[in-house]
Amino acid sequence: STWCRSRAKSERARSQSLIYMDYNATTPLEPEVMQAVSEALQDAWGNPSSNHIADVTFVPVSRVSGRVEVEDIIAAVRPATCLISVMLANNETGVIMVGLPRISCRVKFLNKQRERLRILVHTDAAQALGKIPVDVQELGVDYLTIVGHKFYAPRIGALFVNGPGSRTPLYPMLFGGGQERNFRPGTENTPMIAGLGKVRTLRIPTTVLMLNQILFLSVFRDKIRFNNRFPGSDILPNTTNMSILGPTLQGWRVLSTCRRLLASVGAACHSASGNRPSYILLSCGVPSEVAVNALRVSVGRGTTKSEVDAVVEDLRETVQLLEDMN
Repeated sequence: STWCRSRAKSERARSQSLIYMDYNATTPLEPEVMQAVSEALQDAWGNPSSNHIADVTFVPVSRVSGRVEVEDIIAAVRPATCLISVMLANNETGVIMVGLPRISCRVKFLNKQRERLRILVHTDAAQALGKIPVDVQELGVDYLTIVGHKFYAPRIGALFVNGPGSRTPLYPMLFGGGQERNFRPGTENTPMIAGLGKVRTLRIPTTVLMLNQILFLSVFRDKIRFNNRFPGSDILPNTTNMSILGPTLQGWRVLSTCRRLLASVGAACHSASGNRPSYILLSCGVPSEVAVNALRVSVGRGTTKSEVDAVVEDLRETVQLLEDMN
């Protein structure tokens, strides 16, 4: 019908006007990656080849720096400690854990002194890869994990192990076929692996367009607070976590009212917490009434200055609308 065609046309026009700024949640596939996946599906379709209980100690970040401190990690080591895991860059604040190489160094020293369990060091580099230089040798870690959909690759993960089975232990969690050196059963997902490998060859820039925080300040002035600014701490160049202050400007309400901006209030893996403020921001010392208004805006390689300008205007109009409704 004419109504259905008009509605479909309207929906297409609206989708074309939306501006995506949630690149910390997921990124689109690069054209070269889609081609690599497609080729692998056509040409490489063949076969290429228990419960555990543990005590966990959670170390909070510093409310001054927004990052985990080396001395706090070392102080938390217990006689039975066997693994230390540190996120290389936080997915909500973008704060980079620059002390990780020193943590690795201190742990190596502890391992020389101890006649007990060897401590291994793992880092989650999912948010860091493609945004800042990541060198496993400089980090000094035993394990490093990445996931493709954070840097323009398919939804597939990878684990780096420093000398798997020799220098660093690696044990299977599931058992079956031995085609992957007995580390895991099952058949490798060749197309997704090809896509992940293709991104590695694309030479993704280590810096991406940074949001113009001066622009936000010029529009919202004393109504805005940047939740990821900590003295002496570095943050990912694409990530801004901010709150627009006001009793009716909760993050979820602002985003649901915006006409063009597609962003988030925090990490998707914590979305089950509903509309409660992010515990990550609370642990960083952000007051609850500020944290509940948080918006995480993360730009990507293709974000333009004009899109940033449009998002600022979209937010300005949304804030005015919500305040007028109160």
